[in-house]
Parts: sequence; structure tokens; C-alpha cells
Amino acid sequence: MRVAQKLYEEGFITYMRTDSVNLSTEAIEGAGNTILETFGDKYHEKRLYANKSKSVQEAHEAIRPTDFSKDSIHLDKDHKKLYDLIRKRAIASQMSDAQMENTTVKIVSDKYKHPFVARGEVVVFDGFLKVYLEGKDDEDEGEDSGLLPQLLKGEKLYLENITATERFSKPAPRYSEASLVKKMEELGIGRPSTYAPTISTIQNRGYIEKGDSEGIEREYLELILEDGKIKEGTLSEKTGSNRGRLVPTSVGRVVNNFLVSHFKDILDYNFTAKVEQDFDNIAKGGESWVDMIKSFYGDFHPNVKRVEDTAERESGERVLGKDPKTGKQVIARLGRYGPMVQLGHRDDEDIKHASIIKGKAIETITLEEALRLFELPRVLGTYKDEEVKVNIGRYGPYVHHNGKFVSLGKQADVFSVTLEDSIELIKQKEKENQPITNYKGHDVTKGVGRFGPFLKWDGIYVNVNKKYDFENLSESDIETLIETKLKKRGANKKK
Repeated sequence: MRVAQKLYEEGFITYMRTDSVNLSTEAIEGAGNTILETFGDKYHEKRLYANKSKSVQEAHEAIRPTDFSKDSIHLDKDHKKLYDLIRKRAIASQMSDAQMENTTVKIVSDKYKHPFVARGEVVVFDGFLKVYLEGKDDEDEGEDSGLLPQLLKGEKLYLENITATERFSKPAPRYSEASLVKKMEELGIGRPSTYAPTISTIQNRGYIEKGDSEGIEREYLELILEDGKIKEGTLSEKTGSNRGRLVPTSVGRVVNNFLVSHFKDILDYNFTAKVEQDFDNIAKGGESWVDMIKSFYGDFHPNVKRVEDTAERESGERVLGKDPKTGKQVIARLGRYGPMVQLGHRDDEDIKHASIIKGKAIETITLEEALRLFELPRVLGTYKDEEVKVNIGRYGPYVHHNGKFVSLGKQADVFSVTLEDSIELIKQKEKENQPITNYKGHDVTKGVGRFGPFLKWDGIYVNVNKKYDFENLSESDIETLIETKLKKRGANKKK
């Protein structure tokens, strides 16, 4: 959305916080002229579109270029890519249909019970596809092009080979940000201006996270019948990847289960869509906002009070089994600082807790994996006569040495990290903690934390934004950053 905002501010596109598909007369004429000049008359077809979604904002027309003749802009790569997409989509909306010839061939034989089917497709007229294919090299029309040879009904075919490939059923893929927005639009939930903040909020609160798993290798069989003989081969493919997809966390599952259990009506998709409709009616003057809020709050508030007074704290507790050594029960649940495993009951004096590592969840962690977590912290050895330990904390895996903590990174495996790796991180941290200058009698140090590069001065952390060269900060840069931070702190105190 920031990229689109920049394009709008620079005057390259129309207002972008809309999901309208309407184009103004001026836009239709502009797109038509560009199509006629670039592709010719047969590619042009004037079209008018109507919105399907009830929640569409009609105050603005569809996102489009302000000047259709401008096929490139002077901004950076991301802005150019988005502008190119918007321009091509807008132009394609005023172009002729593509004409495709689909062919299905059914091959039957007295020797086999079931027929074989071959399907192919060819582009007879590219139509609107022309705008997307423009500038691309023609692809070779080989065996993989999907084209079929000329065939006649009743023609005899000679068997060269038949390939049978093993296939597995696949679950529906998890939502990406784009597909989630599309689903929200279908359900009538939200507005274009609220889609991005909604997704950002549930990510920031730790209810979902972007998957980073590449999946696992899975073998499958391939049988080839050729010259009367069957050859068997084993191939492999990646399966189960969730990279870039939105994956619910243990916290998200627990929160969702609690809300659905106690606020089922509010969590219903139809409720959210109805509220959106009510807001539209209020905006049009067809309904009083006081009456609408009163109607909602009359049922909602008593329910909230009831849940506050009677509902138990939801933890998503799951019993994994018993510890073979102590006989105590091992539980996975949600704790104050996130998903954790627990050895023993809450009333036990020697109860143990351990954070669940990234990649595992309350719903999936096994007893063996949980028991291994209780082995933490691991003592790796000594450095400068002080023990070096690794453990998992609130913010992920870390090294502990001489009272100081050094992050290992969220992807680190605390069970495989070595003493040498840890010492290298400790040295790096010690180097970062060395003062880079002195300002007003206090040392200034710098480092990189959860939220990016920072300076530390007189106990105050100062974020260093991207416009500064963090590795080569000048005295003037440091003074500006610190003074800006102090002014902000002063302003906040006055408030």
C-alpha cells in the first residue's frame, strides 16, 4: 500500500484505497486510444463493469493510470512493477476477449477397460492477452506446449508409451495475504482501507505468522509402459510448504477458540458483513447510529460481563504424557510469554517450565520433544572463566554469558549450536557494546535489536532509521538522533 500511495502522490495513478471496478468516461477513452494506437482496432472492445461486492466504495473509480500513454515511470523497481501491473490490468479491461480452441481426444482400445483422454489448447486470437505477452519472446512450441497433433475421428493410433504417475491428495492451501483479502471481500468483511491494517494487526499480536517451511521431500512412483515392458521409477517432490502463507500460531488458536466459544455471534462472518451494511445505511441517513449501537450493545455488554465473571482462562492445555524419570505429567499450554511445556502440576514445588521452540506448537509437539526442552539451559563450556549457556526465552534462543544475553536468532537450534559459535556471537556483542563516541558526558554505543539498528545513550535507546548509514554514523548524525529522541520524549511527557 505504501508503494501505491507513492504512485498516487506522484500523480501516476488514481486514488488507490478503493475496490471499485468502474472507469470514468475519460479513462475508457484514454485506454481505448492507447489500444487502437498500439494493437489495432480488432483488439479494442469498450466495456462497462459493475461491482459484485455489496461493500464496494463507489466514491472513487477503479485504480488506473492517470495517463494511459505513459508506459513507464521514473521511480524505483517496486514502483515500476506495480505501475506496470495497474496499467496493464486497466488496458486489458477494454480489450477484446481472447479466443482459445480447446480439444479433448478420447482414445479407446479393446484391450483396456477405461479410455485414455488427451486435452490440448491453442490460442486462436490473443485478444487482451496481448498486453501481457507484449515484449516477451515467443516460447518454443515443443512437447510441453499443450498442443495436440492433427487427429481424425476413428483414426488408429499406435502405442509408443504410457506413463502412470502416483499422485497424493493435497489439503487446501493456507491463505496468503492476497487470497485472504479476496476472501474477506467475498464475505463482505472490511473495506479496502482496512484490509492491510487488519492483517498487520493479527500478525503483530502474534495470532498468525508467515510460514517459512520449504516443505519436505516425498517420493512417488512412476510407471512407464514401453515396447510391452513396464519400467518402474522413483521420483521426488516437495510437499507441505507453507512459505509466505499465513499460519495460525498457538496463541492465535487459543484466542480464536476462546472467542468462538463465548462470542459466537460476534465471530460469525454474517455479523461483520451486516455491521458493514448498517454503517452504509447510517452514512446514507437511513438509520440512526445511536439506535444501531444501542441494539448491538444491549446484548454485547451483558455477555462480556458474564464471560468476565464466569469464564476460565483459556490455555489450550494438552496432556502429552508422563516423564519416565519422575512419573510427572507433561503438559503443553499457553503461558504468560507464549507457548510452553510444563513438567508437573501447578501446585508442585519443583514444577518446571520451558518455552516451545519456533516451528513447534502446542498442537503438534510430542512428549519426546517436550522432555528435551527440559534439558535447557545447555552448558556449552567456558569463556573468560565464565560459563556459556544456551536457552530459549521470551524472544527466542539466546546465549547467556557473564550476566549478558546474546540472541541466537529465531531460527537457531539450541541443541546443535556449538561453543565456538557462541563465543563468536559474544565477541561480536562485546564489540558492539564498545562506545563509539561520547555525548554530553555519556558513552554512546550501538547495536541491532528486535526492531532494527539502535543507539544507546544514557540508558535511552534511539532507533536509527534507514536514511542513515548505520555503519558510518557521523558525530552530527548521532547528535541529531539523540536530540530528536529527547524532544519526542519531552513532548510525550507534556501530554
